[in-house]
Amino acid sequence: MAWLRAALLLCLLPLMGAKTVADAPAVLLVAHADVATQRLTRDTTRAIFAMRQRTWPNGQAARVFVLPNDHPVHARFTKERLAVYPHQLQLAWDRMVFSGTGQAPDRARNQAEMRDLIATTPGAVGYLEREYLDERIQVITMD
Repeated sequence: MAWLRAALLLCLLPLMGAKTVADAPAVLLVAHADVATQRLTRDTTRAIFAMRQRTWPNGQAARVFVLPNDHPVHARFTKERLAVYPHQLQLAWDRMVFSGTGQAPDRARNQAEMRDLIATTPGAVGYLEREYLDERIQVITMD
């Protein structure tokens, strides 16, 4: 009987105005306006955010910005766009930092701060929901 109540509730949530994950706005890959790259593969994007690839495909230095691990947009970006969990990225960053072979990305406190950091940092890359986009940054298409 409990499963029937749960199934009914799941069916009624959209009718009751509750937001579901499917209703959440898309999280887009964005970059500074001077970045020449217009399209990246998932593997290249994952390598950039894992801090294994420090440059854009044309050789320009990439500066990675992320939101805190517990931010819902960070979780959605890593799971939906990179196909990894936030804790997996954090482990990779920690491993590089503690071994002295690399560094962690820069952190923004929220999407507004991330937008401003990307807009003012040449070579910057990050992610935002569509409502935070403006003319100072560009959307990078992911294959």
